Amino acid sequence: MLLRTLLCSLVLALAVPAWADTVWLNNGDRLSGEIVLLDGSKLALKTKYAGQVLIAWKDIDTLRSEKPLLMRRQGLDSEHSNRLEAAGKGMVRVVNDSTQTVPLSSITRLIPPRPVLQDRIWEGNLDAKLDMERNEDETDEWKLKGNTRIEHGRWRHVLAGELERETKNGNKIDDNWQLEYDLDRFLTDHWFWRTGVEQQEDEFEQVNRQRIVGTGPGYRFWDNELGRFELISQYNRVRFETAQADLEFDTYSLAWDYKRLLWGTRLEFYTNAELQLPAIEEIDYALDSEMGLRYRLNDWARLSLLYELDQVRGLGQTISERRYLLGLGVGW
Repeated sequence: MLLRTLLCSLVLALAVPAWADTVWLNNGDRLSGEIVLLDGSKLALKTKYAGQVLIAWKDIDTLRSEKPLLMRRQGLDSEHSNRLEAAGKGMVRVVNDSTQTVPLSSITRLIPPRPVLQDRIWEGNLDAKLDMERNEDETDEWKLKGNTRIEHGRWRHVLAGELERETKNGNKIDDNWQLEYDLDRFLTDHWFWRTGVEQQEDEFEQVNRQRIVGTGPGYRFWDNELGRFELISQYNRVRFETAQADLEFDTYSLAWDYKRLLWGTRLEFYTNAELQLPAIEEIDYALDSEMGLRYRLNDWARLSLLYELDQVRGLGQTISERRYLLGLGVGW
């Protein structure tokens, strides 16, 4: 009987994942899973039986985590904890170089540390829009827009592209695509050097082909489970191809990439843009920008809302083009 009990205990111990965290609620319930983050008074816990769940921070009695966490407390800068141990009601024991027991109410953020440089990170999004109108005219429009990035060691590959088609009464009236590839080499945990190439083609625009090759430094302010923020400046060589003639010139650009997860990672706000300053008198500046929201329906499906603004100013005139995209997408 004793041997059977010991064997059962061993099997149960091996069945529990090594990364399992435990949360005790005020009503006596206990949840096990993996702490994703604490932000906005919501604790996101990834479980094997219910996916990711959001728990109000005020409803938690205590918790335990065996993995390192970055912790922010009121009135203190972020600090690193080797592990968290359950303590009394409304308390938690923080273990690092020393051990101290603090109230849960004093903790405003928990984030698993995500090293800037590690073996491999792969993430991306793909959004789709389909618009069909059946009035006096039959108009079909569809658009695919996606991006992905892969990091390994001190290298990062960034690929972004979009494809758009539109027909009216069976005749094609819009046909364009865009593809951009950037290669980053991290010099430090924050500074990196980017080299990239971008190709655009549009069958119905005066400039039917555009190519940009650029290089320059970038700085990553942060990149963690809550999001990222980067600034990149580049020197670029631009080539326009038209039916009449080709044009080549240099530009200086400033770009930013910002992403922030909200509401316990259920909602994502993002914006990125690039401002080009050409070294020619005919064009003052060119802005290519977008911002949007993605709502997580489940682990992979997203409901997306996107606003795009492209603007060019030159010869005393400003030309703006605005687009909206509402559709479904996938994320990884």
